[in-house]
Amino acid sequence: MNWYAIFAIYVLFWVISAFIVLPFGLRTPDETGEALLKGQADSAPSNFRPGTVAVRATILSAVAFGLYYANYVEGWITLERWTHIG
Repeated sequence: MNWYAIFAIYVLFWVISAFIVLPFGLRTPDETGEALLKGQADSAPSNFRPGTVAVRATILSAVAFGLYYANYVEGWITLERWTHIG
C-alpha cells in the first residue's frame, strides 16, 4: 500500500470518526440553563468544542486505521473467507 492510499484511507477514517464522536458531551441550552438567543434552534449545542471533537476523532481514527492496516498486512479477514461456501 503506497503513502497516498494510506493517507486517503486515514482521512476517511478520521471523517467517519468525527461524525461518530460529535454528539458526545454536547448539552443544549435547556440542559445548561442558558437562555436561547434570537433565531437559535432549541437543539443547538451551547458548549460545542471543536478541539475536543478533533482530538477524540484523531484517537478513534488512529485505533480504527491501525486495526484496518494490521488486517491488511496480516490478512486476518479476507474476502475469500467471507465468500467461501462449504
